[in-house]
Amino acid sequence: MSSIKEKVEDLVGVHNDTVNMSGFKVHSTGYGLMGLTWRKDPPPQEQSFKAMKTALDNGANLWNAGELYGTPEHNSLHLLNAYFSKYPEDAEKVVVSIKGGLVPGEMRPDGGEANTRRSIDECLRVLDGKKRLDLWEAARVDPKTPIEITMRTANEYIKSGRLGGISLSECSANSIRRAAKVVKVSAVEVEFSLWETEILENGVATTCAELGIPIVAYSPLGRGFLTGQIKSPSDIPDDDMRKTYPRFQPGTFEKNFELVREIEKLASKKNAKPSQVAIAWVKAQSKKPGMPLFIPIPGASSAERVEENLKHVDLSDEDLKQIDNIMASIEVEGHRYGGHGAALCFGDSPELNE
Repeated sequence: MSSIKEKVEDLVGVHNDTVNMSGFKVHSTGYGLMGLTWRKDPPPQEQSFKAMKTALDNGANLWNAGELYGTPEHNSLHLLNAYFSKYPEDAEKVVVSIKGGLVPGEMRPDGGEANTRRSIDECLRVLDGKKRLDLWEAARVDPKTPIEITMRTANEYIKSGRLGGISLSECSANSIRRAAKVVKVSAVEVEFSLWETEILENGVATTCAELGIPIVAYSPLGRGFLTGQIKSPSDIPDDDMRKTYPRFQPGTFEKNFELVREIEKLASKKNAKPSQVAIAWVKAQSKKPGMPLFIPIPGASSAERVEENLKHVDLSDEDLKQIDNIMASIEVEGHRYGGHGAALCFGDSPELNE
């Protein structure tokens, strides 16, 4: 562990925009790998490698990936194995967080002892020693298994030296508190952006602040919506999962796009991209009283877009006040997920009877 930290500190030391995440010094903006493997036509491996290299070269050394990002035969783990086989010198420079804990091939959580072990063992097997498993993350809370069982099972791997830390994802404030009583929770990953702020109201953000747990903010660009590059629902490919999300539906999309137009105006005044303003806003929430550390993890499949996302933009107090006014005047419509996905948001588990 210490050698990883030292290597990481060497890497990010040249970047001023760094934070401490549960003992790991990482860039204040991470990198989400989902789009490199979880799509109908993933980018060529060399393109993915170039994007990953660009992220690291720009200091973004927290890489968020998943056993579920793709098929059991080809997902983030396989891409990481290939990357670190080609670039073994980068293995100790990167902090990798892997989401797992689902039933293989299904979007259904199973936090029982057997599947938790299966998931972590699978991560270790596919990484094959090319990269240490820094963080394993329960991708969703199993509504049938007490969270304590999942956490204690994963903690066995920390005690044996095979795992660096444990994280949670899309969990309730209650789940966070219960998990934190039995293990050290390294991070909580939830969706958080200009158009998704529920964690500021449901206790998740304040609970993480109270317990000193950083929040890893996924989809800080609203699945591309906040970039302004998607102008209408017709811009989304037919086989894209966003076609199924309520916020992207015709009628709702146009109303929500008002938020993008206002952010574009502010970005233009600052000679920045709306995506850069959106990412800067997420990070700026860390400075507010009573808030935890926020680390956004935008994903991108091209080196150019990765570099764009990592360009730092300073938001003044006046800028932040203006954004607050924009958000207060425009109500985002529609749930961020549909059907089964919505049911697993901010999940909780049955009480543990011991």
